[in-house]
Amino acid sequence: MNLARIIGTVWATKKHPSLESCSLKIIQPLTSGMEKMGSPIIATDSVGTGQPNELVYYVTSGEAPIPLDRKTPTDATIIGIADRIDR
Repeated sequence: MNLARIIGTVWATKKHPSLESCSLKIIQPLTSGMEKMGSPIIATDSVGTGQPNELVYYVTSGEAPIPLDRKTPTDATIIGIADRIDR
């Protein structure tokens, strides 16, 4: 699992049928020190996240479709909301 911050939403007029009930979010991956890491990515939202700046955790690659339908074409999926991080 990886940490990220939501920075936007993608609005799609056409999507694969397995994505119809999902929203797409633009997320900025973060390091363990909460610094930006790499470029923003688009992730399928499987948990119904809220506003920009919300802290989430996500999976990528072969794990990305697991919270959805295994045939869902996605490379990254948000799987949880981080309420607090204690360091």
